[in-house]
Amino acid sequence: MTNQVLGEGLKSRQVTMITIGGIIGAGLFIGSSSAIATAGPAIIISYALTGLLVFLVMRMLGEMAVMQPDTGSFSTYAANAIGPWAGFTIGWLYWWFWVLVIPVEAIAGADIIHSWFPVLPSWAYAIGIMLILTTSNLLNVKNFGEFEFWFALIKVIAIIGFIIIAGMAVLGFWPLSPVSGFSHLYSQGGFMPNGFGTVLGGVLITIFSFFGAEVVSIAAAESKNPQEKIRKATNLVIYRIAIFYVLSIFLVVSLVSWNDPALKEMGTFQYVLSTLNVPGTKLIIDTVVFVAVCSCMNSGLYIASRMLFSLGKRGDAPKSTATVTGQSVPKVAVLASSVAGFAGGFANYVFPGQVFSFLLSTTGAIALIVYLVIAVSQLRMRYSVERAGVQLSFKMWCFPYVTWFVILTILAVLGYMFISPAYRYETLMSVGVTTIMLIASFFVTRNRQVQKPWLKNQNANVLNSKNVGEFSK
Repeated sequence: MTNQVLGEGLKSRQVTMITIGGIIGAGLFIGSSSAIATAGPAIIISYALTGLLVFLVMRMLGEMAVMQPDTGSFSTYAANAIGPWAGFTIGWLYWWFWVLVIPVEAIAGADIIHSWFPVLPSWAYAIGIMLILTTSNLLNVKNFGEFEFWFALIKVIAIIGFIIIAGMAVLGFWPLSPVSGFSHLYSQGGFMPNGFGTVLGGVLITIFSFFGAEVVSIAAAESKNPQEKIRKATNLVIYRIAIFYVLSIFLVVSLVSWNDPALKEMGTFQYVLSTLNVPGTKLIIDTVVFVAVCSCMNSGLYIASRMLFSLGKRGDAPKSTATVTGQSVPKVAVLASSVAGFAGGFANYVFPGQVFSFLLSTTGAIALIVYLVIAVSQLRMRYSVERAGVQLSFKMWCFPYVTWFVILTILAVLGYMFISPAYRYETLMSVGVTTIMLIASFFVTRNRQVQKPWLKNQNANVLNSKNVGEFSK
């Protein structure tokens, strides 16, 4: 095939649900217990600060995506705004992150199925999950959208159900348990028992829970009227963060002791619901977590394949990765990403605790590096647009002050990770793989020039001055 154009196979309801459920991973249901144990009830502040940072980054990404919808998203924008070397580096780093997520989620899902049906070993279930989702992604983008629609819907229903039950308990209306009130917010050493430093440490833990919110800028490019969907999704990010993360974690630390060992042993939501004597808690949470890991794996395969497709289209990856089938699916990119995921899973089972753990350590700071590149790209692209006198229909607020604030904040967090013994190894590993990508980028992109496609057609609808202010409030 020689076609290099993706279709518009994702329906509006699918993009909407992908947007709503995109930031809800298994980390919220289980992993948030580690964050709570670090900062105590003050972890609410950590989630709020992290959510604000992610929201601002998404606003910047939304500004660029409305100007130039592209399945390569921030990788394409980095190539155009900073230089081809930046697009190459961040695109491959992002692909690397997600192809390692694929086996992580498959292994987690396989362990849950194995606990239900121990007749087969975990690795067999892991292979089965990966084969099913790979086949689905190979057939049609609608399959990815449909899987993700139902996965996201289940996650959203689960969190809303938890908020209702926990909210009733806090207010004293839950009939199955005497637990109620807000006393746990301050009774176990105070609201900030381990000091403000642990609140910042909580930010480092929680920021990775939000990674994946940017999928909407990738998925929207395969739907009709992507600019409109990106605008709406970006504006709704803050509400999703406030409800799904801040509110749910607030209810958790209100109802149970942050320093109870059982919280980490059982996982956040399971421990709270078991404390409230909700029938069938373990089965409910295991099912929801299984859906969450399948959703994350499904999204990971989709994101990795679309990023690889974009890299191939720009000449940063083999040209074959940029070809699509008659169903507008980048088959080679899907298969290559899937094979990389299988290789990671194979390494985990053959060399447990060795090779795969080493590979995972290289992803420790990639989320922050991606956010930093998004902010720098928006800074440079916005300056370029303003010098050309082009009017934008969707803007980042208080430019350039907020953008610079985000850049300096991310640099400060990366600096803290570098000097902190708890995060130094992962940070150095991430810097190492980033350096390798940078070196490769100069060999691949050394003869290319920076492009500014957003300035070529100032009369395009996305830049039409008639739209100024409509969505910038």
